[in-house]
Amino acid sequence: MKRDPLPRFAWALTGSGHFLRESLEIALRLPHTDLYLSAAAEEVLHMYNYDLDDLRRHFRIFRDNTASAAPVGLFYHGFYHTVVIAPATSNTVAKLVYGIADTLVSNIYAQAGKQRIPCIVFACDAQPEVYTEAPREWVTLYPRRIDLENTERLRSFEYTTVATTIDELRHAVEARLQCLNVSSS
Repeated sequence: MKRDPLPRFAWALTGSGHFLRESLEIALRLPHTDLYLSAAAEEVLHMYNYDLDDLRRHFRIFRDNTASAAPVGLFYHGFYHTVVIAPATSNTVAKLVYGIADTLVSNIYAQAGKQRIPCIVFACDAQPEVYTEAPREWVTLYPRRIDLENTERLRSFEYTTVATTIDELRHAVEARLQCLNVSSS
């Protein structure tokens, strides 16, 4: 793939619908952004009535369809300045905390860390009680203690900012844009 003259955002979606619409609204305002989809994210996007062809009008899309997560090679050659994983399921957060890189999303996080690329993770299960949008209704969830503990552990990781609300995600992305001296649209 031909490298853009300007490094890009890598925005990863996991299998969560928690503030999915709001997360994508933030991503849509960012310049030079690629979308990385876990297999579960593709399923969830469909459940929330997102069409991949529509998303392709705004993003280059990388799908989790290779055993070796081949797109991670882009991280070795300066394609990206920032990784955003939003929204991130408790499963993804656990994989990040324990260093498991067996999906496209967990692999890009691992490779970004090895390249010292800053990451922003919007952890879904970060409060004792979460009111969230399911595909057809709003529901209340009660994250497990291990989910809350993993979110806290992730906060201590180098090059990682953890957001636990959509406002914190907005602020973290805005702070990154300011650091890069770039504006959103």
